[in-house]
Amino acid sequence: MAEHNAFGAEAERRVAQFLAENEYKILKRNWRYLQLEIDIIAEDLLSKEIVMVEVKARTNPMVDPLESITQKKRKNLVTAADYFITSNEIALECRFDIVLVERKQNEWTFEHLKNAFLAFE
Repeated sequence: MAEHNAFGAEAERRVAQFLAENEYKILKRNWRYLQLEIDIIAEDLLSKEIVMVEVKARTNPMVDPLESITQKKRKNLVTAADYFITSNEIALECRFDIVLVERKQNEWTFEHLKNAFLAFE
């Protein structure tokens, strides 16, 4: 596995752990619909919402990971989320979060952006 792929997989694992420690129930990781993927699907146990989580990991703080979440990426996330919710007959409100992950040496930090974008933007 390429180093950047290993880093991304480790970041996603750590975000899932971070969410679980903060009142989220992890339902799926790397869930796929056709060629679309949602990094983490979780239930926010406090707000009772289904949460589609996009993980953005970085080692270089000069690069803004939010810039990589284009309008097309958002549309793809919404399409995949709609299929997941419909096919699983989920009756919860849905939101789209982004978790920014940064690693400096062996220290990991997380910035959780709740409601990072809306489905109809």
